[in-house]
Amino acid sequence: MALNTGLRSVSRIITSSESSISRSVSRSFHSTGAKKMSGGEGHGGYDEYYLHAKHMYNLDRMKYQALKMSLGVFTAFSIGVGVPIFAVVFQQRKTASG
Repeated sequence: MALNTGLRSVSRIITSSESSISRSVSRSFHSTGAKKMSGGEGHGGYDEYYLHAKHMYNLDRMKYQALKMSLGVFTAFSIGVGVPIFAVVFQQRKTASG
């Protein structure tokens, strides 16, 4: 009987301490507020010069579109083909000399 009463009191102490711990600990995200930019709407009054401008990705309005796109595709293709060829030649030269 005394053991049963003791176990009950210990369990009450444990549950009360757990509830007080869970009340005092708060798990949440916290961040500071974003700074406001002065000087006008949006991006500090520099909307036309801002990197991600409103019409940045209007490819149909790009000047010299055919030239720029073909040069971009050719450059990407050349890098994609040239780098592996260079790596193989470099590795073979390194192996042959050593």
